[in-house]
Amino acid sequence: MTTVPMSDTLGEFIERNGRDHPTLPAVIYQGRTYSHAEYRDRTHRLANALYARGLRRQHRVGVLAQNSPAHLGAYAACEVAGFISASVNYRLAAPEILYILKDSAPSVLIFDAEYADIVAQVRQHMPELEHYIVIGENGPDWAENYEAVLAGASAETPPICARPDDIAYLIYTSGTTGRPKGAMLDHKGQVGFIRMEAIEMNASQTDRILLVMPFYHIGAKCSQLTYSLCGGTVILHRSYDTREVAASIERERATAAHLAPIMVQDLLDLPNLKTFDHSSLRLILYASGPMAVAQLRRALATYGPIFMQVYGMTETGLGTVLHPHQHVLDGTPEQTRRLSSAGQAALGYQVRVVRPDGTDCEPEELGEVLIAGPGVMRGYWNNHAATFSAIEDGWMHTGDIGTFDKDQFLYVLDRKKDMIISGGENIYPREVEEAIYHHPGVAEVAVVGMPDQRWGESVKAFVVCKPGTSATEDEIIAHCRTLIASYKKPKRVVFIEALPRLPNKKIDKKQLRAADWEGRDRQVN
Repeated sequence: MTTVPMSDTLGEFIERNGRDHPTLPAVIYQGRTYSHAEYRDRTHRLANALYARGLRRQHRVGVLAQNSPAHLGAYAACEVAGFISASVNYRLAAPEILYILKDSAPSVLIFDAEYADIVAQVRQHMPELEHYIVIGENGPDWAENYEAVLAGASAETPPICARPDDIAYLIYTSGTTGRPKGAMLDHKGQVGFIRMEAIEMNASQTDRILLVMPFYHIGAKCSQLTYSLCGGTVILHRSYDTREVAASIERERATAAHLAPIMVQDLLDLPNLKTFDHSSLRLILYASGPMAVAQLRRALATYGPIFMQVYGMTETGLGTVLHPHQHVLDGTPEQTRRLSSAGQAALGYQVRVVRPDGTDCEPEELGEVLIAGPGVMRGYWNNHAATFSAIEDGWMHTGDIGTFDKDQFLYVLDRKKDMIISGGENIYPREVEEAIYHHPGVAEVAVVGMPDQRWGESVKAFVVCKPGTSATEDEIIAHCRTLIASYKKPKRVVFIEALPRLPNKKIDKKQLRAADWEGRDRQVN
């Protein structure tokens, strides 16, 4: 069977690099280097193996795994053959994982051996899921070994390939109703977005980017694609360890790194940071919020003007960029104010701030932030209602409240949808509230975000107990661990007699948040 030539698909990156730069490094992982040719061949082997097991274009491939070449390989096989990857956050609780797998309905699940017990539970509830492939040794006997699957398949070009309009990824985001939503990201949109990001980041074939953020999020995946587009190298870390990140930058001569602000802070706090040679770095990309001016002063003093902030979301890819040269510490008041901004619209993107009637706000006037551009999702999987409320005429309603200054620098000041961002993870209060409501002693609950020096924000719950019952903070937190991911559980639980209400009887969360956020310019971190 002859495959259709690929055009504007993510698989093109892999094919071109394997053909034109076969001996250059594609991935460096735990002391092992995979060349672009080897990466392509392994991708072909997995794609052919999945095809032999009955998968066809747009069938889903579930992945429950930490960062590894195998995890990247699962993505890559989908990018080449036109399957849809649905990577699952391994930090979620078993009921959350099961929901995502049932919603995405994969034909195969690729998972790390350490999650075998969770996957065994999935098998009981999903008899329709026939194929299981385990990464690592000592996997269960009902799953095929990943490396054995590759060894038994051909490295030739697969008999099917992706098309530009195909969905490439389902990336699940926290849901306002307590249920995750799968953002559908297609090949054409992701290729267009990645081309813009590569220009913004000045990415080149000689770059080596260090990636430690988890690949169930789109952020690290986009950075990997950006440097894959250019034929560059990914220095991949399985999990986050500050000292190993510092050592790896020196050892592998990383030229770029994608880090959350908290990771930058951890690097700066390393007692022996000065003993590491990080002179190869030319760019540190950070996202999920601005860095405090005091932190930026330390960071710039240590690394120089190499920091770039990106604002966007899973559903849009890019949105705005604050470039390294715009991180001005000792300029005019206008320039230093911009350190708390999210930058200006990225190349190929448009950003608006609108009033409730949809008209554009004037400079310094608050409104909802809307984003349009090549990376905007096709919609939410199996959720037309959420799609229609989120996207209007190509504009993604972010749910963030912001304002422009006179030069179109965007300032994100609050969140219309009450979302909490803690350590780069999105948490919707509703999903935490749903978990707490399952406690037999809880009558009412309201969850808000509170400032957190380390994580940016953390979860705070206000609980009203049922008459004649009682509960403790530790009890509520322990209860949450059984139903939702640990990072979503409350850090503080406050017991009150009644929740404050607005005239329309809705809970007044602004009043609940007020004491923690009083005196701050931004109502989010």
